[in-house]
Amino acid sequence: MTTLGWREMAFLPELGLRDIPAKIDTGARTSSLHAHVLEEFRRDGERFVRFAVDWGGVRHECEAIHVDIRGITSSNGETQRRYVIKTPLRIGSLEFRAEISLANRSDMKFPMLIGRSSLRRRFVVDSGHSWLQSPGREPVKGHKT
Repeated sequence: MTTLGWREMAFLPELGLRDIPAKIDTGARTSSLHAHVLEEFRRDGERFVRFAVDWGGVRHECEAIHVDIRGITSSNGETQRRYVIKTPLRIGSLEFRAEISLANRSDMKFPMLIGRSSLRRRFVVDSGHSWLQSPGREPVKGHKT
């Protein structure tokens, strides 16, 4: 299995989003992306969601099939109803389809959180290091920013 640090760069190729700083969080079940839902619509009988991701000073509008709307409990114990999409996620050289909830993470340091359902059977986490699978970033020991 591939070893990740406690933070890594994530890529969502189908959405055109790259170099997203992500916190690796084994305490969270579902991965989460900072996004503002704009609308829900149907295309060819499938349910889609259109959402905006503000990243790097640029607004990216994305569309994805939404697989569910779930009650997800945040770290502060509050349950919120969130759209969940399924899209390819790449960390390092490994790409796989992941369920990702769309949430307001504006108060969080990282715009993306990678939860244990995405980690399971693919990665182990070394919480004492960062950027172990992030091309272009120098691996860092400890929790330095």
